[in-house]
Amino acid sequence: MSTIRQQLASPLQLLVLASAGIILLPLGYVTAQALSADPVVWSRLWATRIPELLFNTVSLAASVAVVTLVLGVSTAWLVTRVDFPGRRLWEGALVLPLAMPTYVLAYVYSYLLGFGGPVEHLWQLVAGPQARIFSPHSYGGATLVMALDTFPFVYLLSRSALLSMNVSFEEVARASGVSRLSTLWRVTLPLMRPSIAAGVALVILYVVSDFGAVSLLRYQTLTYAVFQQMTGRSDNTAASILSLLLVGLALIFLITERWFRQRSRFYQTTGRYRAPQRHRYGWFGALAVTGYLGLIVGAAFALPASLLIQWSLSPEAQATLDSRFFGFVWNSGILAASAATGGVLIGLPLAYLASRRPTMLNLSCLQAAYAGYVLPGPVAALAVLVLFSKLAPVFYGSVLILIVAYVIHFLPAGLQSLEPALQHMSPNLEEVARTLGLGIRDTWRRVTLPLVRNGFVVAWVLMFLQTMKELPATLLLRPVGFDTLAIRVWMEASEEYYQLAAPSALLIVLMSLPALALLVSKDWRAA
Repeated sequence: MSTIRQQLASPLQLLVLASAGIILLPLGYVTAQALSADPVVWSRLWATRIPELLFNTVSLAASVAVVTLVLGVSTAWLVTRVDFPGRRLWEGALVLPLAMPTYVLAYVYSYLLGFGGPVEHLWQLVAGPQARIFSPHSYGGATLVMALDTFPFVYLLSRSALLSMNVSFEEVARASGVSRLSTLWRVTLPLMRPSIAAGVALVILYVVSDFGAVSLLRYQTLTYAVFQQMTGRSDNTAASILSLLLVGLALIFLITERWFRQRSRFYQTTGRYRAPQRHRYGWFGALAVTGYLGLIVGAAFALPASLLIQWSLSPEAQATLDSRFFGFVWNSGILAASAATGGVLIGLPLAYLASRRPTMLNLSCLQAAYAGYVLPGPVAALAVLVLFSKLAPVFYGSVLILIVAYVIHFLPAGLQSLEPALQHMSPNLEEVARTLGLGIRDTWRRVTLPLVRNGFVVAWVLMFLQTMKELPATLLLRPVGFDTLAIRVWMEASEEYYQLAAPSALLIVLMSLPALALLVSKDWRAA
């Protein structure tokens, strides 16, 4: 059997090594820039900015991780284990916040909760003209916005784990006299650990590398400081130093997540796969569940979307709907689809070899694939631009550079779905197919790919959505005159022209909805 696996891995090994090497090039550039910096620059940054930036970044990532963990797991359990009116509707609605860019959510809540905004105005009618509410431009505001936008990552992977889980484990526990709550705590949640850990890791990586929301909310993090160093002060050396610290921070999160997931590996090889029996609540319980889900979806999607629609119907917004606007739509769609397809094709071999042949080399290649996501978007874009200008100048200033930067930056989003899918599929199924006479290609085509199809789809959708919303890399790498919807949103929102930014933001949401529909299709089950 070991010979069979070696034969299978051999043609993929070169592809995996080449992919990991290309992905590591931007990180190598940033590391070289940082380590070659004058010690005076290091000392100045440590004495002035780094302690505050590290504390802000870690505290924001931790708080968002806790909130998304609670929201994601609780909502996934409710829609898969409880029967209440409109369950299927809520199952799909909980994915909708993925279509809302964090910077759009940030400027919407800056308007709603900001000084003189509608929420503060209503509060002053009740509590007096001098009453104030908490500012969205704060740690609490950043946590609120980031958690509302990223909890679907945990929800999706938790829902996938619950749908594909062998319910025999829970049935045995219940038949042995274990209470429903104890079964959830001692059986269901431990079986969900790989998917939960993957979702939380994805949230943390997203938070520490986000630029749009924290910049609009004026919350100082490492990524925001990197952009300020590059654009405001033109200090690429200081930006590289801060980026190297951000990489180290992200690696700590990744190593912790990897250790946690390795302790929770399992294969489901026995028992019948069938839909679990859903609990039925009374009218009060059903009303409470509906209210809880409605509050989350309303705050994360319905309220911002309604404001975008209202602003898009204004005369100022209608005047922007010309032929150039539809060019922005085409540019965004083709870039996102190309990057998502390329990312999945590269990520599948990486995840497969790390799962089936967990050697030090293969695991190192997989970890190398996360390098692009831990780099801030501006620095990753700059590194890709410099490398292309030196190694492949013929492509300088082309859209290809943009696609490569997207793939490197968002590949971890796909891997966080592909890895659990492969981990839940027993290797024995492939070995049996090979024993029965199927060749390597037929085994992949008829056994492996169908079983990880749903993880494949989730990976593509997540990369598509993130590319549609990408901002800093697009700002730095786009060819002259090549604008996307995200660029138009940022240009208008940064000047607080909410009505002018609304049509582009609304189009990003609408273009993302068909992709999100794949995640909640009737027969969808993620491995």
